[in-house]
Amino acid sequence: MSGSIKAVIQNRKSVRTFDGRALSAADTEKLTQLIQTADNPFGAAVRFRLLNAKEHRLTSAVIVGAPCYLAAKVRRVPRYEIAFGYSFEKACLCAHSLGLGTVILAGTLNRSAFEQAMDLEDGEILPAAAPVGYPAKRRSVRDNLMRKGLKSDERLPFEKLFFENDFSQPLSKESPFDEALEMTRLAPSATNKQPWRAVVCGNTVHFYEYKTMKDSPLGDVQKVDMGIALAHFDLTMAENGCSGQFFETAPPVEPPENTHYIISYEMAE
Repeated sequence: MSGSIKAVIQNRKSVRTFDGRALSAADTEKLTQLIQTADNPFGAAVRFRLLNAKEHRLTSAVIVGAPCYLAAKVRRVPRYEIAFGYSFEKACLCAHSLGLGTVILAGTLNRSAFEQAMDLEDGEILPAAAPVGYPAKRRSVRDNLMRKGLKSDERLPFEKLFFENDFSQPLSKESPFDEALEMTRLAPSATNKQPWRAVVCGNTVHFYEYKTMKDSPLGDVQKVDMGIALAHFDLTMAENGCSGQFFETAPPVEPPENTHYIISYEMAE
């Protein structure tokens, strides 16, 4: 990653309008090297490729001028959705750290072309891809309308997402996790649903998914969103010099309706 992860997260905007220029050789080389570091702690290998849009005839109805796409595939193993989201967001943050624009897409891709370009094997899926390029000076009309409709620059308040000991008490911003959870709050998500919830109990954070969308044939897209948010959390904790690990346990706190336990994180003492 080039530069502070927190600065990249705070400055990152989804980009759908590009200026059409091909990536420079230097940026292509740097990005290719960086995406090889986009691993995850959830036990599922996510395999990336940087694909030339014209060569592979890759398109999306909501994208203008993208010279290439970042695509990835994963096998349907336990926790594959959160693993994919974590690794894919890490790769996108690497791109943004180089001054490149991206936006994570799933439903608007010409999916057959992407799947062919990625040489999908039996048991592999392509949950999402992202255009990569230099942002245009002005957004397209469609881009502006989408951002307005999705309220892309808005996020739910901290106290509606993060809690202490149970779901009845909002978390104070004096916990050792407050900065990492604030970076979690800023994560992008499908149609800006922001499904992440967390309960802090001492030196442990329990993460939950507030599920509002139906599963697709590719799995639970909101679990992919959870992986994106967990990347923000974990990378910020590491940048702040804190060590810890993710683990699964019996749901430690009774959640509200439509809210499901995902995973926990314990900070080392």
